[in-house]
Amino acid sequence: MQDRTRFETGIDVLKQIGGPDYAQPLETLSEVAPDLVRFTVEFAYGDVMSRPALDLKTRQLATVAALAAMARAQPQLRFHINGALNVGCSPAEIVEVILLGTVYAGFPAALNGVFAANDVFRQRGINLTGVHIEESDERYARGMRTLEAVSGGAGAEVIRNLRDIAPDLARFVIEFSYGDIISRPILSDRIKELCTVGMLTALGTAQPQLKVHLSAALNTGASREEIVEVIQQMAVYAGFPAALNGIGAAKQIFAGAGIT
Repeated sequence: MQDRTRFETGIDVLKQIGGPDYAQPLETLSEVAPDLVRFTVEFAYGDVMSRPALDLKTRQLATVAALAAMARAQPQLRFHINGALNVGCSPAEIVEVILLGTVYAGFPAALNGVFAANDVFRQRGINLTGVHIEESDERYARGMRTLEAVSGGAGAEVIRNLRDIAPDLARFVIEFSYGDIISRPILSDRIKELCTVGMLTALGTAQPQLKVHLSAALNTGASREEIVEVIQQMAVYAGFPAALNGIGAAKQIFAGAGIT
């Protein structure tokens, strides 16, 4: 009965994300690996995605961000771009979380992510005019304001440490990462930081930067529970070691912030 309930819960969530064609991937899998169908429904959707501490819209944006950054699961990325649209994310919001990947996973990953999104939009008859943000002032000043607003000092310390050995890299971080990308207004700072935590957890190669953005997530209004949910969700898409390491980093940041 318990397993049946998990399966039914998972199917309910999968229907919301997958839409009318939710069963198609399961039917394809069932011919080769029927147990993988059960694991996917019961664990990924029944145990993880159904948890109430984080809404499905935020979960899908974090999933799209992580899959685009990892750049090795294009069919699943397309499925979850569709899923993000199905649960109420706008095309512009989807493009924005993929753009964040230029900072953390590089331009090829972001380009491929945008191409995947464009394919999905075309299939659904969505005509999205690319959102262009006009530069209102000097990039460095805008980047510094954004860095100070979201990092609470942790990011600024990273910049200070870079200035002696790679001052141009420090400038690139401020002007491009914060001035051009993170300052964009389409997503809230809280959503951007939660998606960044998801990306960095999934990538698993940047623990110091993950800690900076865990602090930034708290600074921008994300709760402890929301941060934990995003990290736990990455167990589905990047594996348990990535999620365990992410939780270890979060535990340190929470302890330093006096959060139990």
